Order: sequence, then C-alpha cells, then structure tokens
Amino acid sequence: MDLSFSPAQQLLQQSARTFLQRRCPLERVQELALDPRGFAADLWKEIATLGWPGLLISPDLGGSGASVGEALALVEELGRACFPGPFIASAVVATTALGLAAGRRARDLLAALAVGERICTLAVLEESGRLDPDALTLPIAPSGRLTGRKLFVPDAHVATDVIVLGRAAAGPTAVLLPMDRAGIGARALDSMTGDKLFELELADVAIRPDDLLGTPGDGWALLGPAFRVGALARCAEMAGAAQRVLELCVEHARVRVQGGRPIGAYQAIQHACSDLYRDVESARWLTWEAEWTLASGRPDAQAAVAAAKVYGAEAALRVARRGHQIMGAIGYSEEHPLHLFHKRILAASLDAGDAALHLDAVATSIGLPQGRPR
Repeated sequence: MDLSFSPAQQLLQQSARTFLQRRCPLERVQELALDPRGFAADLWKEIATLGWPGLLISPDLGGSGASVGEALALVEELGRACFPGPFIASAVVATTALGLAAGRRARDLLAALAVGERICTLAVLEESGRLDPDALTLPIAPSGRLTGRKLFVPDAHVATDVIVLGRAAAGPTAVLLPMDRAGIGARALDSMTGDKLFELELADVAIRPDDLLGTPGDGWALLGPAFRVGALARCAEMAGAAQRVLELCVEHARVRVQGGRPIGAYQAIQHACSDLYRDVESARWLTWEAEWTLASGRPDAQAAVAAAKVYGAEAALRVARRGHQIMGAIGYSEEHPLHLFHKRILAASLDAGDAALHLDAVATSIGLPQGRPR
C-alpha cells in the first residue's frame, strides 16, 4: 500500500495551513473558547468560500466530490489549528449520511451545506451514552409525533437542521428535521472539554412523510458508515492536535533555559520529545492505513478504523499529558494554548464511539467475545 499524500492532498493541506495561520491563530481560538457560542460565523463563511464544507458533496450539488482521504488531510490541519466549529459533525458525518440517503430533502440540504448556507448536526445518543443501535429507545413513528430527548448533541445552537435517530417498529430509523420545527428545543450541557453540547428536547414534534431518511428500519445502514468516517475524521483531528503539541514542546525545549542551557539539551527532555514524535506518527499512519482499508472496501475495514480510533486516542492523550510535563507550570496555565489541544483530544477520543465500543469491534473481528456488558 502507498500511504503517501497525493499532490492534491498536499496542496489542500498547504493551503489550509496558510489560511488557518492567518485567519485562525491560537489567539483567536483562545477567544472563541471563552465565548459562550464558541463559533465564528465569519470563519465559517470564509471556509465555505474555500469549498471545505462541500468537500465530500458531489459536484452536481455544488460540492467538490473529493475522497475521504482528502477530507482527512484537511481535518488533520483543522486539528493542528484547534479550529472551532461543527465541521466534522456537519461536513463529514451528516454529509456522508445524507449522501447515502435518497430523496429530495437530502439533496436540497446537501446543496445548501456545500455553500455553507446551512449546518447539520446529529442527535443519536441517549441515556446510556452508547453509540449502538441497541441503545436506541426514542420512539419514531413515520408521519406521527416525536416526543423524548437526545443527549450530547453537538453544536445545536448553530445548526439549522438535525438528523434524529430513533427506533420504529421496523428498527432504527432516521428523520431529518429543521431546528426551527415547533417543539424542538436545545439546552446547553456543561462540558469539561469546552465542546458545545446540548440536550435536544422533542415535545410533540410533527414528523412529515418527507422527513424520513431512507426507509423505516434502515437508519443504522445510513448512519453506521457515516460514523465510521466520523471516527476516522476524529483520528485525523487528534493526530493534527498532537502534532501541534509536539511542535509547541520542541520550541519550548529550545528556548527554555534551566541550569545555564536550554532544557532540550538534557537527555530526559530529548527522550520525552522522541516519545511524542513516536506517538504522533504511529497515530497518524494508523489513521491513514484505516482510510486505505475503507477506500479499498476490504473486509477488515471496520476493525482497522476501530483500532485506529482506540490507539490514536491513547497516543494523542499521552502526547498531551507528556506535553504538560515538558512545558512545566506554563503548560497548566489557561494563558497558554496547550490546554485547548488537550481538551480537543479528550473530546475527540469520546466522539464517534469511545474506546469500549471500538475495542468490541476489534474483538469481534478476531473472534473474541465482546467485553461490554449488555
């Protein structure tokens, strides 16, 4: 296999890095982290002009028709910049699910997403917090009324549309609803990572015939592949964030003087930085190997994605924690951006399936019993 970047991917990463350094420096990320909305509408409009939200949308709907690999190349740069916003939820996961669905509503929304006019989020998790079709209890009756709640819905305060996954008589079923539909309310949840998560309250919400995505019972067939792509996107985001932590630590080791010389001259710091590099590179290449298996349609693709997600999360969190040790006291200060990357990595490690879920997938692929209690 050849995991090296194509010229198109290299150009996309280089142009994204240049743009993000200019328009989304760490100082602005710090400001947005303290903003209750945590979202910059002007930045979203600019990336829409660059075509980023439409990267995975077909050209006939106004998108670029790019591959998942090109999207991951971009997401890695977004992670390196700690870019705030609903890019992965809307432009990767929701877009992938809508692309698999048929119907006028899905196509119309994809066209609007491609140019940044609308933002779509997903309401899937419930009380158990498990990303699992067996955990769905919200009753959905096509052409009926919808009452219940969904938890940990990302960016509901800026989303214009939401894909709600529940359970109909035929099985998991997805519906596409505008956020301004009567009966839909969003309540902000506290999050230690700073992510904007919400409880979605559904009070006798009308479901119209054209709200249905696919057919009743096919909801997981639409969202399952989208969550796999989302897991890979989170892997790329964590790798990019860990890369930036490595860069910050190496720069600090060069300029921080202790005992009359830079701390980077001490073997303990050199070994620590080497460990960071090992973890960053291994997480990155596991991500790209998993993308290759997915793009190639290999039967072990799901296990490869799961392994990349589990290992990538552990490796990136090791990088963040060791980064605090290398940086010393300044690394624990909110004035320094290191905490932003640590929190982003922590949030990404839980999104699109936690370690327990993905370890179950790996265990199943090699014939071992799953460890999660049912």
